[in-house]
Amino acid sequence: MQTEYVLRDIAPPHLRAPVQDSSDEMLISLIADGDKRAMQVLYARHNVKVYRFILRLTGNQSLAEDLVSEVFLDVWRQAEGFESKSQVSTWLLAIARYKALSALRRRTDEHLDDQMAATIEDTADNPETVVGTKDRNTIVQKCLTQLSPAHREVIDLVYYHEKSVDEVARIVGVPPATVKTRMFYARNKMADLLKQAGVSTL
Repeated sequence: MQTEYVLRDIAPPHLRAPVQDSSDEMLISLIADGDKRAMQVLYARHNVKVYRFILRLTGNQSLAEDLVSEVFLDVWRQAEGFESKSQVSTWLLAIARYKALSALRRRTDEHLDDQMAATIEDTADNPETVVGTKDRNTIVQKCLTQLSPAHREVIDLVYYHEKSVDEVARIVGVPPATVKTRMFYARNKMADLLKQAGVSTL
């Protein structure tokens, strides 16, 4: 990915040290001033989490790779407009979510619920095979793919990214009460799916 290499290589290693220990907020401030070293550090610090989040939303590896680069290019362009009302990681995930959902909408043959679920179901192992692997993490991941996109993203943000209800609300763009409702239903559904797969608790 050309843009990814650009982001990775914008500063030589010997120039990275001074900003390496800076907070995310300080990095954004430096990026707003055009500091490419700060951009490289922010990318190194967050690109894997952003990639995994997009991958869970889209289920498409190459699309996720493309969108990660787009997210960080947006950060480079929009750093000046960042307001410290939320954490930088929350802002990054909000940009990532917007880009992931926009990309999925552009693909007329992929619908968030029906088509994505059908695609995932076609490539998944049957329940006996899943239980046979005895790999709890694999089982959890497979159960996650069976949730609706709205429920999957709140589970992902709360458990994998350790975001609070308020932070999730800002990322997703819904009231905190809606996040709580989605969490309630998502946890119940996950509990049922895990039980069917032979795992008693999340």
